[in-house]
Amino acid sequence: MNLPNYFLADLPPEATLSAAMVGEACQTLKRNREHYLAHRSTHGLVTVLTDLAQNWLSPEYSFRKLALERGPAATGFSAPTLARGLDSFFRQLTSEACHALLEQDLGHARRLDEMVSADAEREAHRASLATAPELLVHIAAGNLPNPTLSAMVLGLLVRSAQFVKCASGTSFLPRLFAHSLYEVQPKLGACLEVAEWRGGNTDLEKALFDEAACVTATGSDETLAAIRQRLPAKVRFLAYGHRVSFAYVTGGMLHGPNVRKTVSQAAADVTAWNQQGCLSPHVIYVEHSGVVPPDKFAELLAEELERREETEPRGELLVESAAAIASRRAFYEVRAAHSPDTRHWCSRNSTAWTVVYEADPRFQLSCLNRFIYVKGVKDLTEALQNAESVRGQVSTVGLAAPEDKAPALATELARWGVARVCRLGQMQEPPMPWRHDGRPALGDLVSWTDWEFGDGS
Repeated sequence: MNLPNYFLADLPPEATLSAAMVGEACQTLKRNREHYLAHRSTHGLVTVLTDLAQNWLSPEYSFRKLALERGPAATGFSAPTLARGLDSFFRQLTSEACHALLEQDLGHARRLDEMVSADAEREAHRASLATAPELLVHIAAGNLPNPTLSAMVLGLLVRSAQFVKCASGTSFLPRLFAHSLYEVQPKLGACLEVAEWRGGNTDLEKALFDEAACVTATGSDETLAAIRQRLPAKVRFLAYGHRVSFAYVTGGMLHGPNVRKTVSQAAADVTAWNQQGCLSPHVIYVEHSGVVPPDKFAELLAEELERREETEPRGELLVESAAAIASRRAFYEVRAAHSPDTRHWCSRNSTAWTVVYEADPRFQLSCLNRFIYVKGVKDLTEALQNAESVRGQVSTVGLAAPEDKAPALATELARWGVARVCRLGQMQEPPMPWRHDGRPALGDLVSWTDWEFGDGS
């Protein structure tokens, strides 16, 4: 299957982008939006998106097959890892999820179509309409596709023209999604642009920012600060900076059949997208009060990761990433040889997975790519005291707890500053209505017009 040259990212590698090309692409997107997108109904757009999601879930869908055939070479993820990640994303893209998101963030499913009133507004004789930015620019970071795909879906829902700027060498999956939309709805596809270039190209980015109404960006805090300084004052900026995540396993989940289930859920979070992205755990805190102690949990997790490597291999790494894992392994091998407070397990003859158990409960940043720390704690309070260094930067906590204990633990995590608490095993599978970094995904994109129509008296 050969992709036509619909997008700038389709140009051959030797092609050179210019600021004029970027500016012209933005102006074309705005014209196309006015003709083909601005006046589409929410219901119609939801139907297009959910039908497209069903296509992507079919094993015989041509774009899915292309993603799994060429994706490993283009992204570094194995075909099973890609399949699992794409399934987790497109399974969430349902009509029910879209309407739940619209009502959650905008208060009414038709808020983007016309002046409407929710119950409380109706009683106050008020109505509101939400409008989207004319041109929405996404600065995507890294090779993890789901955040970029999600941003594209949100932009379509609010009827914005979109320019998706990917990091160099990372446009493969966003480009495939854009092509899949173009195939079923060419006019909607013409309201999207996908391009890639190395960050810091000031000429190209100035041309892009000058045309934008809103810019979303994901990256390091330094990268985001640099972008913010270069944006015109009129441009809204939504920044998603450095975040980390961890898991927490209560002693109540470490007895009987719950043990294997909990270990399997933990392994699912470590292997999903090879532990890349802000939703993956760096550390798994395990309570000492369980029948299975934390170091035994770590051993069982190592066994599960070994099994998963057979069915869902990690894939090849860049030399520098593999070297970082090897170096850190060597450090813990020495430490384990001299202290009973440290143990470690790792894949033979490869860097495919690594588990380190430490009695020291201080939060530790992993080098990722299926390198996970397990640490024992008395309770959640002790875990949070030892994660103080990343307080305010925690995106997600994967929680394994009995049903009667989970609400209190989730509340404690929320008050400490965690933006999302989910069941262990679902850390990389946020539902569509989730509030990214604790902010409303659609609500941050739109502007509001209130109509106070009075009661005629």
